[in-house]
Amino acid sequence: MKKIGFIGLGIMGRPMALNLYHAGEDILVNDVDDGVLESIKQQGLPVGTVSEIGRECDLVFMILPNGDIVKEVIFGEGGLTFSPKKPRIICDMSSVTPDQSRDCHKRLEKMGVAFVDAPVSGGEPKAVDGTLSFMAGGDEQNCQTLKPYFEIMGSSSVRIGGPGSGSIAKLANQIIVNLSIAAVSEAFVFVKKAGADPEKVYQAIRGGLAGSEVLDAKLPMILKRDFTPGGKIAVNHKDIKNVLETAKDQKIPLPFTAQLFQVMQALDVSGNMEDDHSGIIQYFERLAGVEVSCEGE
Repeated sequence: MKKIGFIGLGIMGRPMALNLYHAGEDILVNDVDDGVLESIKQQGLPVGTVSEIGRECDLVFMILPNGDIVKEVIFGEGGLTFSPKKPRIICDMSSVTPDQSRDCHKRLEKMGVAFVDAPVSGGEPKAVDGTLSFMAGGDEQNCQTLKPYFEIMGSSSVRIGGPGSGSIAKLANQIIVNLSIAAVSEAFVFVKKAGADPEKVYQAIRGGLAGSEVLDAKLPMILKRDFTPGGKIAVNHKDIKNVLETAKDQKIPLPFTAQLFQVMQALDVSGNMEDDHSGIIQYFERLAGVEVSCEGE
C-alpha cells in the first residue's frame, strides 16, 4: 500500500482527508492550524510535518488557499522537496492560475517528481459525502495512478489534458458557479421587491429550464439567511481574480465576470467575505432595499 500525504485541512480538505482515512488508506496529514491538527488527531489521523510527508509519502495531495502557499509548501525550506527523498507524485487540488500550475510542473519535473493539478468542484457538502468532481491536468499515467483516490473523495474525475488544464477547467467552473449565484440573487431580489413569495417562485421554476444545482444548493440557504460557508466569498473572490488575470494575459474579454469581481469587491467593503458565496445576494438586496427570506421571517 502506498503511503499518502495530505496537506490542508480546511473546509474542503478535512472531510477529503477523513474519507481517505476511513477508506483504509495509510495517510499522514498536516495543516498550519495547531487546533485543527489536535482535533484531527482525536479522530485518529496521524500528523506529520510537511518535510516528513515529503520524505515518507509516495503520493501527496494538497488543497491550499492560493498559489503562493502551494509553491512555498512544495519548494520552501522544510517543504515537500526539501529532503533528498521526495514524493513520486504531488497532486495540487487548490484553485490557482494555470501558469502557477505549469510552473510547479516544470520545476518538479527537473527533480524527477510528477505534478498533477486536480482542483475540485462541489463545495463542503460533496467533500463530506465523497461526491466531488475532479478536473485533472497532467500526464495520463500519473492521472490514472491518482484515479482510485479521486474515486474515494469524489464521484467523477476527468483528465482535461496537460499541466495547467485542470486549473483552466476549475476557473471556468468558478465563472459559471459564481455568475449563476449572482443571477439567482438578482432574480429573487426582483421577486421579493415585486411582491411575490420567493419560496413559491422557487418551487414553481426549479423543475423548468431555470432549475439548476446552483439554484437548489444556494437558494434554500438564502431563504433561511444561513450564510455559513461551504465556499467562502473570499475564496471565490480570489478565484475570480485569477480568472481575470489569466484572461488579461490571453486577451480574453470577460465583461460579466469583470462586473462580478466588482460586486465581490463591494462585499469585501461591507464585511461579507467570510460568508458562503450564497451571500452574494446581500449586494443586490442592499441595492433594492429588501431582504429575501421565507415568508413570515
